[in-house]
Amino acid sequence: MQRRNFIKTAAVATAASVVAAPAIAQSAPELKWRMTSSFPKSLDTIYGAAEVFSKAVADMTDNKFQIQVFAAGEIVPGLQAMQAVRDGTVEACHTASYYYVGIDPTFAFGTAVPFGLNSRMQDAWQFQGGGMELMNEFYGKHNIHAIPCGNTGCQMGGWFRKEIKTVADLNGLKMRIGGFAGRAMQKLGVVPQQVAGGDIYPALEKGTIDAAEWVGPYDDQKLGFNKVAPFYYYPGWWEGGAMLHNFISKAKWEALTPAYKAIVFNAAHHANTWMQARYDAQNPAALRQLVAAGTQLRPFTLEVMEACLKAANEVNAETSATNADFKKILDATAAFRGEQYLWWQVAEYTFDTFMIRSRARG
Repeated sequence: MQRRNFIKTAAVATAASVVAAPAIAQSAPELKWRMTSSFPKSLDTIYGAAEVFSKAVADMTDNKFQIQVFAAGEIVPGLQAMQAVRDGTVEACHTASYYYVGIDPTFAFGTAVPFGLNSRMQDAWQFQGGGMELMNEFYGKHNIHAIPCGNTGCQMGGWFRKEIKTVADLNGLKMRIGGFAGRAMQKLGVVPQQVAGGDIYPALEKGTIDAAEWVGPYDDQKLGFNKVAPFYYYPGWWEGGAMLHNFISKAKWEALTPAYKAIVFNAAHHANTWMQARYDAQNPAALRQLVAAGTQLRPFTLEVMEACLKAANEVNAETSATNADFKKILDATAAFRGEQYLWWQVAEYTFDTFMIRSRARG
């Protein structure tokens, strides 16, 4: 009797293992995706976030889910990364959403709009304020599911061949400026140019453009802008907290298992934190080196800042009047920003201001 029970039990266990093995395999299928970046490999932080993301996905799936990252130009040009995902050329891309404002200005909110959210506020809005849901409602119309994957922090205002002392100095200036900010600058006489990161230096060097903004000291030094334009302005009021995203084909995203969706989300979250931490760690030394080499730091004057704010508000109002998606997200972010600054002016701003003044006193 005992022998018969043993055989019966063993048979049931064997059958269970046969059923369980395929189930486990199905929950962690082998996948290979391609991800095109909007950035060159030489920019190790903004490009590097995609590689950090890819490695995290591979590590968390024991290499069963592999995402190969391609630099701008290897599959498609940097400014066509989103279209490559939308049209099914690749499964995913790592890009700045505001590169696609020519398709719909609402794309700007995924990265930054003039006088918008700083990087901490961007994270708060995206992850805790309903921003990710609002943006994916919009992105879904373009066959995309988006997950935040990086932030530069507040950017610099760019490199100029001449000083910008008054609003009049902006008139006729040909400037490489990303995203939605070009429309506000146009109202002040600037001629905005969309130029991919790797093409900015030769455009400045040849005089095709008179000024250019990119990110901040660490990247800008790598690209050599200080060699062709002496004046370095701040702040980049159009990019108070420029966020990067992973754009994923909506169909490919929906086909992922719940476990893989969680892994992709958390890998992107890791890269999101990694990028800003790396920029914050690298920018001070780069800024010191730029100034030591002759770069002339200049703040935008209050006159210029006020004129830019007025122009940006006009563009927002004009765009909202004809674009319901834009208005919906503008209203949401503006309300969120107002509440955030209610808090920031109490503790964060007071603490930072005191510490900056204390540092200056030595």
